[in-house]
Amino acid sequence: MEQLIKELKLKIIDTLNLEGVTPDDIDMDAQLVGGDLGIDSIDVLELVLMMEKDYAVVVKDRELGAKVFVSLRTLAEYIYEKSPEVSR
Repeated sequence: MEQLIKELKLKIIDTLNLEGVTPDDIDMDAQLVGGDLGIDSIDVLELVLMMEKDYAVVVKDRELGAKVFVSLRTLAEYIYEKSPEVSR
């Protein structure tokens, strides 16, 4: 799980082009959407596409997305549970 979180930090920075943000700036338990990183609903769509492409994980609706994108930890846990691409 720790490796997945490190990987996700880099992917979030890269996918959303977060200039001046380092992996250390992303707190695992901080609010992901609407938090300090400035992630909004458009950014969430980009992250959903990244998850589908890189991890073969689908977020089917807004309600599920609201639960998955609470924090980096909840995002990583969802991918860890659902992805056939993540080694355990």
